[in-house]
Amino acid sequence: MEAILAERGIVLATLAGIPKRDRADVEQQVLLGAWRSVKRGKYRPDPKDKPRDALRKWLHGIAWRQASHYFESAWVRRFILDAQPLGRLRGVVGPSLDAQVEARDLLRAIERLEPRHQEILLAVDAPETLSAYAAQRGMSPFTAMSRLRIARAMLALKIRRWRR
Repeated sequence: MEAILAERGIVLATLAGIPKRDRADVEQQVLLGAWRSVKRGKYRPDPKDKPRDALRKWLHGIAWRQASHYFESAWVRRFILDAQPLGRLRGVVGPSLDAQVEARDLLRAIERLEPRHQEILLAVDAPETLSAYAAQRGMSPFTAMSRLRIARAMLALKIRRWRR
C-alpha cells in the first residue's frame, strides 16, 4: 500500500478535471480499487518495465477509468443547481411519527429477548457476513443461520404477544 500511496501524485494529476468537492472521493475509490486489485493478484506488470514506471502506468489507467465513471454517472450528468433547494419541500421531511413509535416498539421487543437471540439479530446488521460471524465464534454457518431463524421466530412471537 505504501508504494501505491507514494504514487498519489499521478492519481491526482489524472483526476485534475474532477471538481474539488468530489476529487477526494474519486481518489479514494482509485486507491482502494488499486489495493483490492493487488490483493486479488490482478496487478501483473510487464517485466520489461521498471517497477515504478509499471505501477505509475497501472495507477494512471485505474484513475482514468474511475474519472470516466464519475463523469458518466447519473449524479454528475443530471445535477441541477437550485438557488433554494429546500424551498420546494412541502410537509414533514423524515420518518413519520407513527414510524418512529413503531421503531421504538420493535427495539423494546428486541430488548425483551434473550441475549443470545439479541446477539444474532444484531449480527445481521454488522458489516461482516453471517459466515464470518459464525467462523469467529467457532460454529458452522448453518448453525448460525439456524440460530438466526430461531431468533427471528422468537422476535415475531414477542411482537405478536405484545401487540395483543
